[in-house]
Amino acid sequence: MKALVAPSYGPLDQLVVTDAPDPSPGPGELLVRVEAAGLNPLDAALVTGAMRAMMPVEHPFIVGMDAAGVVEAVGEGATGYEIGDAVVAYTHFHPGTIAEYTKVSVGPHVAKRPAGLDAVRGAALPSVSLTSECVLEAARAEAGQTILIIGASGGVGSFTVQLAAQAGLRVLATAAPADADYVRGLGAHDVIDYTSTDPVKEAQRLAGGRVDVVLDLVNRGPALLGTADAVKDGGRLLSTLMGPESFERGITVVYVRMSAREGQLQSLSERVTAGPLSVEVAATYPLDDAPKALAEFASGRYSRGKVVVTV
Repeated sequence: MKALVAPSYGPLDQLVVTDAPDPSPGPGELLVRVEAAGLNPLDAALVTGAMRAMMPVEHPFIVGMDAAGVVEAVGEGATGYEIGDAVVAYTHFHPGTIAEYTKVSVGPHVAKRPAGLDAVRGAALPSVSLTSECVLEAARAEAGQTILIIGASGGVGSFTVQLAAQAGLRVLATAAPADADYVRGLGAHDVIDYTSTDPVKEAQRLAGGRVDVVLDLVNRGPALLGTADAVKDGGRLLSTLMGPESFERGITVVYVRMSAREGQLQSLSERVTAGPLSVEVAATYPLDDAPKALAEFASGRYSRGKVVVTV
């Protein structure tokens, strides 16, 4: 099969689309013929070796974690799926979706793809939707409270804006001017132009003081100390990145890690198909251009939604 392969740890320009061994499903696994694969920031970190201490990979390494496709074979003991079923999946610790075929373990990270959900949007869905639900659960916010989302136009940010708005929260969201109308359309009550305004000070002005919850999808490490100034005493600061373990004021800091419950991805897929939720795809690339796709995605060329490789 053809696949996007990294021969070793190194820069993204070493990536090649080349032949790789055809996978076969083991016990409890599905073999999926990939139709489309979504890109994630973690993909680039695994290629370069930036995450090797926490998540080492074996080489040659096939890139990719999000996929939509069709079940080609069913491994021993893998129940609930049949050959020909359309699925969406997140492979996480077993990457390899930017390829003609990939393996997926039956469980909460795979779901049957509703008839109205095309492969491209399906491939953009799993990791961002599951992460966003984890974020909203960690927020522990009630209707009427205010959340500031820093990085609102990206994959996780745009999905979290929708979930938060639909839960009755007042959403303050940062975005570039070109993305302001898009973020408002997702449900943001106020959009802060981070290119010309200090998001923390502007959020305090709009809210009339510090806010209940802040989700920072952009800053990491010591930079989160500045973000924390937007959070009221007793409030919560959420991040999907790493940062300090303690802060001077009495706020709760949660570093959110994605997890999934059985049926959760199925429910999210159905909500996107029905219309209450949407997933934005900024660009698609064919498999032969997958090295270019990941390089341009990692460079920050796309500020809105997800980038998908079609197979």
